[in-house]
Amino acid sequence: KTFMTLILVRFGIPLNTSYHSCDLSNKTILVVEDDFDIGDILERYLKKENMHVIRAIQGQQALELLKVHAIDLVILDIKLPKKNGWEVLTVLRQYSNIPVIMLTAMDDFDNKIMALKMGADDFVVKPFNPNEVIARVEAVLRRSTLQQQQKKYLNYKSIEIDLEQHLAYVLQHDQKQMLNLTLTEFNILKLMLQSPNKVFTRTELIEKCMPEKTTLDRTVDSHISNLRKKLEQKRALGYFINLRGVGYRLDQNHEN
Repeated sequence: KTFMTLILVRFGIPLNTSYHSCDLSNKTILVVEDDFDIGDILERYLKKENMHVIRAIQGQQALELLKVHAIDLVILDIKLPKKNGWEVLTVLRQYSNIPVIMLTAMDDFDNKIMALKMGADDFVVKPFNPNEVIARVEAVLRRSTLQQQQKKYLNYKSIEIDLEQHLAYVLQHDQKQMLNLTLTEFNILKLMLQSPNKVFTRTELIEKCMPEKTTLDRTVDSHISNLRKKLEQKRALGYFINLRGVGYRLDQNHEN
C-alpha cells in the first residue's frame, strides 16, 4: 500500500482513514484513451478492484457517454481525436463535478497547472505504473465520497438543513427545533444558505425555487415573509433582509 499512503498524503486525507472506509467496488470509471493498449491495461487493473469500466476513444464520444451513464470518475487523455482532453474537461465542468484524472505523455509543469486550474482532480504522466494510477483513482474517489458525505448538512449560524431528509432546523442551546416549511420555503432557505453572502433577486428565486415560473414578485415576498415568521417563532431573528429594489440577502451581518 506504499502508493496509497503517498497519494493519501498528497490529497491531505488522514492516514488513519480506514483503507476500506469508503466502498469503492462497483464504481463506474470512464476511460477516455485512444491508445488501445493503454486502455486495455487500465481496464484490466480497474476491474481487478471490482470497478466497472466504460471505454471511449474520442472526446466527443466521451461527452455522449457522460450524458447517458452514471459515471463516478473519468480517466481522460489529453491528446484525443474529435475534441481533445482540454475541450472535454471544459465542457464537463460546465455542468458536472465528476472527478477527473488527466493522462498525458507530456511531463510539463505548465500542463499540470493548467489541468488543475481547469478543474482536473489529478494528473498522471505516461509512461506510468498501473498500480499508481489505481492508487490515485482510489484516493480521488475517497476524497469525493468524503466531500459528498460532508454535504449531508447545510449550516449557517443558527440554521441547519438536512439535505437527505429534506428537513430544516433552528439550533438553540444545543437543541434542534424543526421548522415546518412548505416545499417552496425549503427551497428558498436551502438556496440562500448555499450562498449566504449573495443578494438574490426575486426573478432568481422564482426561477430556482418555484416550479410555476409565472409566479409574481409579490408571491416571492409572501413566501419570504412566511419563512421569516417561522424562523422568528423559533427565536431565529434577523434573517431575510429586503434590499429595496434589488432583492433579498440572508441576513444583515453576513459571514464568509
